[in-house]
Amino acid sequence: KGQLGREIQLLSKQSKDNYIFTDIEELDITNEQALTSFFKKQQIDTVINCAAYTAVDKAEEEKELADLINHKAVGYLVEIAKEKDIFLIHISTDYLFDGRNYKLYNENDKTNPQGVYGFTKLKGEEAFINSGAKGLIIRTSWVYSSFGHNFVKTMLRLADKKELNVVFDQIGTPTYARDLAKAILEVVKINNLNNYQAEIFHFSNEGVCSWYDFAKAIFEIKGIDIKLSPIE
Repeated sequence: KGQLGREIQLLSKQSKDNYIFTDIEELDITNEQALTSFFKKQQIDTVINCAAYTAVDKAEEEKELADLINHKAVGYLVEIAKEKDIFLIHISTDYLFDGRNYKLYNENDKTNPQGVYGFTKLKGEEAFINSGAKGLIIRTSWVYSSFGHNFVKTMLRLADKKELNVVFDQIGTPTYARDLAKAILEVVKINNLNNYQAEIFHFSNEGVCSWYDFAKAIFEIKGIDIKLSPIE
């Protein structure tokens, strides 16, 4: 039921493949026994893990929960994937980096997470890579969609205010969840996926901007007249 999962649901309706969609109500991926039971009943050759604890600030207080979802649950998934020869596509984040780079990050740049969220996501990646399971880790950034909670929806919710202060000294690459979903579904179409060992890829839309630039574009596109002030 997250942003990416909902976008994949929409696009998968045009696919010849049979997709099964679950959220915590149908399958709690933090429950190893529930996972084992689920995969015994289903014939699955590819898994797309869109689940994550993504409340960056709240993760500082809920360290165990963030670690359970972003790290331990991934470990459970990769063990099942390895055992059953399933190709696993796991979604990760730019929060693995410290943000001190002066240019775009590539897949070989050294990770240095600055908070609990980024650290738990990195541990999830390491569990995947060290397991020997086959699949892809796709790191993405600043995801927005017509679904779920994201920056675009927050800005539109605050649009009735006369003035807004928005951060200008954090730069990133916004990523439309539907574009990421399309890329993932293209990967799924590849023949002989199981010949590929675990590999890391970065995916975002083109271009860079600050949160202030992003907000300005959102209000311009929607034709909303609001005073925006850039802040540190």
